[in-house]
Amino acid sequence: MRHRMLETRKPGRGSRTSHAHVVDELGRQIVSGAMAVGSLLPGDAELAQRFKVSRTVLRETMKTLAAKGLIVPRARVGTRVTGKNLWNMFDSDVINWHFEGGVNEEFLLHLYDVRLAFEPFAAGLVAERATEEDIARLRHLAKRMGDAGHTVDSLALADLEFHLAIAEFSRNPFMRTVGSLIEAALVGMFRLSSPSSQDELGIGDVSLTHMRIVDAIAARDPEAAKKAMEHVIIVGRDHIRENFARVAIG
Repeated sequence: MRHRMLETRKPGRGSRTSHAHVVDELGRQIVSGAMAVGSLLPGDAELAQRFKVSRTVLRETMKTLAAKGLIVPRARVGTRVTGKNLWNMFDSDVINWHFEGGVNEEFLLHLYDVRLAFEPFAAGLVAERATEEDIARLRHLAKRMGDAGHTVDSLALADLEFHLAIAEFSRNPFMRTVGSLIEAALVGMFRLSSPSSQDELGIGDVSLTHMRIVDAIAARDPEAAKKAMEHVIIVGRDHIRENFARVAIG
């Protein structure tokens, strides 16, 4: 399982394909606003020169960006940057580009709205459908959140793995499509708070609240599982609000 939001930007990024490189560069510029909504992308000749790629690579790049909703080609006009309302916000690249450019409180709270709409229901489905092996796996993941020595990144990763496992064990393929949103919201919360000690990380509380979800699932109680998951998400959302309020006061 690959968790892009937790990856450090390393020089190794240069090993990506030419197509991936151009998609990433243009995508970041569009999402950041460096290429404004409604503006036309430079022509093929200029882009080919800028990125040192073939026109074949550029064509594939435009197809990818169009599939993400970021651009639309117009015959005899050119390729135009679309409005944000057309962007595919379930796309992991689009979310990642938002985080790279810096996100505000509103963006993160929108992510939590989506989590509240999907994850409690997913937890209820798991209570109905999970195997004993699934439950054992979830209990292991919840317990691991209480391990001593967690860093911000390692606790975020443990938390993320638990929530993605819930989506997986719901046995509903549509639930898996919200994985990138779950990832963005969780990592955004941990990155924003940047606690400096285990006490600030709240390791014990995180483990306990997630274990309550597992206990409800093990009891085959969908409603209790939904409420336990809802509580976890609301606590995270409140934490985001508190941190932005602290920054505003400071």
